[in-house]
Amino acid sequence: MGKPQHVVYGIAGAANAIAAAAVAGMMVLTCADVFLRFFFRHPIQGTYDIVGFLGTVVVSFSLASTTILKGHISVDFFTSHLSRTSQRIIDVFIDAVSLGIFALIAWRSAVYAIRLKEAGEVSLTIQFPLYPVAFGIALGCALTAIVLAISLVHGLKRLGGRP
Repeated sequence: MGKPQHVVYGIAGAANAIAAAAVAGMMVLTCADVFLRFFFRHPIQGTYDIVGFLGTVVVSFSLASTTILKGHISVDFFTSHLSRTSQRIIDVFIDAVSLGIFALIAWRSAVYAIRLKEAGEVSLTIQFPLYPVAFGIALGCALTAIVLAISLVHGLKRLGGRP
């Protein structure tokens, strides 16, 4: 593994740790809200907003690590019957298309975040600004696009006969 790849994979691991912490935060907040609502009739204001924001952190920040681990759902019913070279060609094609999609989502999310910031958009309940959430989505998708670019380069090398 080269130095740039090592750095990117380290960043993806850190983002995944943030996603794990967000899951834990969602769990603690939801349990505390239910407990306070049931026993004291006093729920935590903004729980719905906060859990939604944390959910975007979970999804966005875990994408790159899941991509590295090849943990996304794939249906290889048809491709498993193909030759190894054909499978590699399909893998390269999928990496290229996925790279384009995630780069596009990252770009458009960043543009949207800038617009949210300029407009001063906030959540309804706790008045939290929405632009950091959109920037988080852009960051997670950009990191996933970088991981896919690394995978694409490795796939092209394998197609060329290099390990």
